[in-house]
Amino acid sequence: MKTRFYTHRLCREHLTPPGHPERPDRLRVVVDTLDDEPFAYLERLEAPRADEAAVLHAHPQSHLDKVKAAIPEEGLARIDEDTTVSPKSLEAALLAVGGATAAVDDVFSGAAGNVFVAARPPGHHAERNRAMGFCLFNNAAIAARHAQQRHGAERIAIVDWDVHHGNGTQDIFWDDPSVLYCSTHQMPLYPGSGAREETGAGNIVNAPLPPGSGSDAFREAFDTLVLPALDRFAPDLIIISAGFDAHWRDPLAEINLEAHDFDWATGVLLEKADRLSQGRLVSLLEGGYDLQGLSASVAAHVGRLMKG
Repeated sequence: MKTRFYTHRLCREHLTPPGHPERPDRLRVVVDTLDDEPFAYLERLEAPRADEAAVLHAHPQSHLDKVKAAIPEEGLARIDEDTTVSPKSLEAALLAVGGATAAVDDVFSGAAGNVFVAARPPGHHAERNRAMGFCLFNNAAIAARHAQQRHGAERIAIVDWDVHHGNGTQDIFWDDPSVLYCSTHQMPLYPGSGAREETGAGNIVNAPLPPGSGSDAFREAFDTLVLPALDRFAPDLIIISAGFDAHWRDPLAEINLEAHDFDWATGVLLEKADRLSQGRLVSLLEGGYDLQGLSASVAAHVGRLMKG
């Protein structure tokens, strides 16, 4: 089955202050990387704009209203110290949601075996009622709810290997046993959540890694915690919150992964999807702030998706 890739140029018009790590160049580098010859057979599509109602799969109307009210007519506006919006930010966020839900539709319809969505703003820090950590809407959570409501999926697994804990995804699914959330992340680090003892309704699996950890610790976390949890849960769909800021070059953390670690993690999740989820796997870009590390990691990740 083929791999699809969704992105949209307008997602580069979500602007942030000079020097901000979550910047439009991140998306440019991803697109440029995937334009190279090794990815000639990657099917490229424009992310569709989601209806605002899609946001309500994972957030209340009050949250959507707060984000809309924060969008400035010109210039930049701050939601918090880290999270900035500009005039096109709402449209960019709805395109990120639209790409995520279209990817879910693709793997359930059989139009694609797996899908990678590169959009911004990212999503995994957005809590049910709070935008934070560069994130406005929780794309992975919305995609999971979309799979349940549109396609009748009973069990969704979200595997988050971003170096920062996805507090937003954990918050949204804290007491929902129909969604498994597994996270490897550096601890201590922003946002401060993600301890092993945080288990929700038995559906939260946190594998915190100490600063300085590398490939061995990351793979051990997968082998001993994440992969066994997937086996027990037997999801109908696997969603990856694919942050690449655990790469050793990244300036925002102290985990020392290489691009081949993301190749490996993608491979083992594809194997689980083939065995448990009829091959259905969707990957959504989260973090990754060193452009060279991001490029190498995305190339490894998508290259493995295309091999199946």
